[in-house]
Amino acid sequence: MEYRQFGQTGLTISAIGFGCWEIGGTYGRIDEDHFRRAVPQAIESGINCFDTAEAYGMGVSEEALARALGSRRSDVCLVTKFGVGYDDRTNRRDSSRARIMASIENSLRRLRTDHVEVYLVHWPDPLTPAEETMRALDDIVRQGKARFIGVSNFRLAQIEACMRLRRIDVVQYAWNMFDRRMQTEIFPYCATQQLGVMAYGSLAYGMLSGTFHSNMSFDESDWRSKSGNLGSINLFRTLFGPEHFPRNIAAVEDLRPLAAKYGKSLPQFALRWTLSNPVVGTALVGFRTPAEVTENLGAIGWEISAADMAEVDAILARHGCVTMPPGWLED
Repeated sequence: MEYRQFGQTGLTISAIGFGCWEIGGTYGRIDEDHFRRAVPQAIESGINCFDTAEAYGMGVSEEALARALGSRRSDVCLVTKFGVGYDDRTNRRDSSRARIMASIENSLRRLRTDHVEVYLVHWPDPLTPAEETMRALDDIVRQGKARFIGVSNFRLAQIEACMRLRRIDVVQYAWNMFDRRMQTEIFPYCATQQLGVMAYGSLAYGMLSGTFHSNMSFDESDWRSKSGNLGSINLFRTLFGPEHFPRNIAAVEDLRPLAAKYGKSLPQFALRWTLSNPVVGTALVGFRTPAEVTENLGAIGWEISAADMAEVDAILARHGCVTMPPGWLED
């Protein structure tokens, strides 16, 4: 396994992180028995960063991860998130002090631990002052319930506002071949401030898995099947929208020979591309089975040449893929 420094936290984390969104139940049907075998295999393979969230099934993912970790909790860097998915808020977001204090207790209970290494605000809450959120997060650190804190999906101005109140340790953003918005402002800022960076959507939510085809359909429990739900926001529209999906699939097919040049599968090549940005501390992958753990380890220990990085750009441009969607993630 390859390891990287996690900003200024002093933590050393695996370049590949284990993402637990899928086991929350919105990625189609997943066999928890397979998941429970994938977790210890990942640990034995050197993966030490596990990412979950309260909103992933409203606790389902955290509970499943705790069951799978068992006695291995002390072997991992545990990251969870709060702040979204609340039906009692008009925008379903809440980063108030009361919510934070309740959410951390609930997450610790579900995760069967007395602390997490990193506690993140999942999405910005425009109705709660940053001062209230940051003071509450600082109190959680002082109480020993989280070692480090951070944010996910915040705009640069929002991060800067938080940093004026209390240092953010870690950030989490979408980053893959098909979505490169973070390279313009967010990643340069993170490099300057030495923030720990977690990249999610490393395989473009399955687009770069090599298993999709232009006529495929998703299970009704899979968020990618709901064009009026998550698929309608800017984060996902240029991937799964009807005008974009076929051209993206065609581009993926043209990427296969490039991966084969290195003796790698398409997912291994795509994950290496994500890790090629030096600001990325860990690239999250949603493992469903032990076999997927083994497969994705093939992204470690090699590099893509500058010429082939440019060829990736040329392939996506040739197919009209939108790698810099206009606006922010949720516009």
